Amino acid sequence: MMTEYGDHASNAIDGDDRTDPGRYRRVLEGLTGIPATDGNQIDILRNGDQIFPAMLDAIREASTSVDLLTYSWWGGQITQTFADALAERARAGVRVRVMIDSLGGRQLDDGMADRMRDAGVLVHFFRPYMTYKIWNLNLRTHRRALVCDQEVAFTGGVGIAQEWVGDARTADEWRDTHYRVRGPAVDGIHAAFLSNWLQTTYPLIDERDRFPERAAAGQTPVQTIRATSEPGWNDLALTMHGMLELAVERVRITSAYFRPPQHFIDLLITLVSRGVTVQVLTPGPHTEPQAARWISQHAYDDLLDGGVELYNYQRSMLHAKIITVDGLVALVGTANFDSRSIALNEQLGLVVHDPSFTATLDEHFDDDLVLSERIDPQRWAQRPQWQRVKERVAHLISYGVRGSGAAH
Repeated sequence: MMTEYGDHASNAIDGDDRTDPGRYRRVLEGLTGIPATDGNQIDILRNGDQIFPAMLDAIREASTSVDLLTYSWWGGQITQTFADALAERARAGVRVRVMIDSLGGRQLDDGMADRMRDAGVLVHFFRPYMTYKIWNLNLRTHRRALVCDQEVAFTGGVGIAQEWVGDARTADEWRDTHYRVRGPAVDGIHAAFLSNWLQTTYPLIDERDRFPERAAAGQTPVQTIRATSEPGWNDLALTMHGMLELAVERVRITSAYFRPPQHFIDLLITLVSRGVTVQVLTPGPHTEPQAARWISQHAYDDLLDGGVELYNYQRSMLHAKIITVDGLVALVGTANFDSRSIALNEQLGLVVHDPSFTATLDEHFDDDLVLSERIDPQRWAQRPQWQRVKERVAHLISYGVRGSGAAH
């Protein structure tokens, strides 16, 4: 049964300041209890051709510390390039700490990890999944964080794997977005690394830690949202819900894995009934794994009936995770618009209160729509029965295990 938001949702945006960026900031600060920091610079990096060189340059230029946290460390030449860069810095006397989720990093070659350790890199796997602590198996860290010299930080959707190399020109080159951050928000990204690193036996702080005063690096206000892996909705769920309720004109959601709880489906439909344009962009034929596409499609009937615009990206695997509201505020980072992201996995999100930043993301969304196919409600209603069965079975299985940890 659909939750009735109507009057309550509209009350949240009453007044002449409904599209004032300052109101979005104040409401989201009040909802989460997390104040935004001013004076940040955030660079949008689109696809591996921009992302990997920027990350590797930051590592190679580091003089005191490199902290890297990732869910995905798979295969390919790019993984060797990162391992070599990290090892070289460690041999040069830089403290290098690397934490990889044990499920997402299960493809990491043992020899590569050993070579990094031999060079002095501190390598640790988050919550080893071959363990007697079976209650931890489904609670993963999905965070991506790279912090160099505690001065520059990166987060977003990219993992360390060959799939992300390139510029999304072919099916073999994934489409993704990452972010380079300077300014006070670096502290929040670093804290995401440190809260996971606390689970190791290594020291949390040593003489390399400077914790510098944060001078302004730009003019962008940012809230850093850290979500922990535990049952129940987390701070990112609260942030997403608040942003959506505040929408007046347009919501745009890009999500690599799209399996929102019914509560969020109902909210999107309610927004449309209020006159808000809601557009959702998800992967198409190159979804990895394919079962994730069937899981997403289970929600299509309700969303299409409710007037939500649905698009499938056609060129390659779409792995970005972005929500923009009214062209004024954006939520970016590591969280998909799915149950795992808002209920189980550890995540890292940035709420960026900057219309120019949001405008660039909306321009990228428009570019992606050119390479996407809109789902026609009438054609969708006529899809074959065998497809409906796949959607239903995939939904039931995913519901039982909350996505099984497969989302990247």
